[in-house]
Amino acid sequence: MPKSRRVNAARSARKVALVALRQWRQEQTVADALAGELLNQADLETRDRAFALELFYGVLRNRSLLDYWIDRLRHGKVDVDLRDVLRLGLYQLLSLKTPEHAAVYETVDLAPPRSRTLVNAVLRNAVRQRDDLVTNAVAQPLSIRTSHPEFLIDRWTQQFGQDATEQLCQWNNEPPPLYGRVNELRLSRDEFLQRYPSAQPLPEHPRFVRFDSVPAEALARGDCYIQDPSTATACELLAPLPGEKVLDACAAPGGKTSYLGELMQNQGMLLACDRDQERLNVLRDNVARLGIRIADIVRADWTRSQLPKEVISQAPFDRILLDVPCSNTGVMRRRPDVRWRLRRDAFGHMQDRQLAIARVLLPLLKVGGVFVYSTCSIEPEENEALVDRLTRDLRGWRCVEQQSTLPFRDNVDGAFAAKLIREA
Repeated sequence: MPKSRRVNAARSARKVALVALRQWRQEQTVADALAGELLNQADLETRDRAFALELFYGVLRNRSLLDYWIDRLRHGKVDVDLRDVLRLGLYQLLSLKTPEHAAVYETVDLAPPRSRTLVNAVLRNAVRQRDDLVTNAVAQPLSIRTSHPEFLIDRWTQQFGQDATEQLCQWNNEPPPLYGRVNELRLSRDEFLQRYPSAQPLPEHPRFVRFDSVPAEALARGDCYIQDPSTATACELLAPLPGEKVLDACAAPGGKTSYLGELMQNQGMLLACDRDQERLNVLRDNVARLGIRIADIVRADWTRSQLPKEVISQAPFDRILLDVPCSNTGVMRRRPDVRWRLRRDAFGHMQDRQLAIARVLLPLLKVGGVFVYSTCSIEPEENEALVDRLTRDLRGWRCVEQQSTLPFRDNVDGAFAAKLIREA
C-alpha cells in the first residue's frame, strides 16, 4: 500500500478504536460484539483491523493506569470524551511505544479542533516525562498498575493470596494465545499437524494445538475450532456415549456442543439450546461446518416457565450440560471489559440466576443420569458454593467430582465444572 494510503488507513484504525471506546462507555455493550460490528462497517485491511483492536482492547486493559498518567500530566478536569482521546495517545506512546510523530499527530487529529492544543501539550509532555511516568507507575498499587477494580483485588487476595492475585492480574493484561481444538471427526491430531505444519502441539492437552495466526483454511474446512483447553473439562466430565440423548442447555456459540458431538461419534441425539436467536444462528453454522450431524438446535429461555415442546418431548435425558451464564472472571484476558462491568454484588445475583436455571433443568435428567454444571468463573459463589447449595437443597442428587482451572496455576483460562448424579 502506498505510504499516503497507509497513513489514512492507520488514522481510520485509530478512529474506529475511539468510536468503539465511546460506544462501549455510553452503551455498556459487550466489547467483543461492539468491536466486531464496527470493524464489519469499516473498510480496513487486516493489518489495520488488528491495530484498531489492539488500541481498543489495550485501552480497556490499561484504563486505570492510563488515567493515572493523565492525572499526572493534566491538572484539572478532563471531560470523558477527551479522556478517551488521551488514553489512546498515551497507550500508543507509553505502552506500544509507537513512534512519537505518528502517535502524537494522529491522536491530535482525532480531537475536536478546540481541544487539539491541549491534547498536543499533554502528549508532548508525556514524551518528555516518559521514563518518570513509567517508573512511577511500577510503584503504584496493584489496582492502578494492572488496572483492576479494588474490590476484585481484595476478594482475590483473600481467596488466592497476594502473589497469585498479582499473577492473575498480569495474566489478564496479556494478549490471549490462540488455541484450537482439532476436530477428530475430520482427522486425527497427527494428520492435522501434517496438514497444518504451523500449528504447535500441546502435549498436556492432546486434542488442542496453538496457532500464531488465525488458521483460516482449517476453520473453513471444519478441521478445528478456536477454543481454550479449559473449555474441554466440562465436556470430558460429562463423558457422553454414542447413542445417548444429551442436552446442551446453553450451547451457543457451539464449541462445547461440537466437542460433545465428537465424543458421541455422531451417534445418538444432541439437543443444543440457547435463548438468543443470533447466537443460535452462529451455533447452527458452527456445528454444520464441523460436521456434527446429530445436533438438533432449539431456542429455549430457561428463565421462563414454559419449556419448549422439543425439550419436553425428548426428556428425560441421559446427560445434561449446563454451561451457565456467569461473571466471566476466568476469561478476563479474552474479555478485558468484564472487569469494568462487574459490581461488588454481582456474584450473589449471578448465583441466584444460576440456581434458578439449574433447578429447571435438573428434573429433565433420568435417574442415574449425569448432570455437569460449568462456568468460566473463578468465584466460589458461582462454583463450589452453588453446587453445595444445590445438593443441600435438593434431595436425590450427589456431587461426585469437581474440577477447576486457574490461570496462574494451570496456564489456561479459568473454569469450573462439577459432575452430579441423579440418584432418585
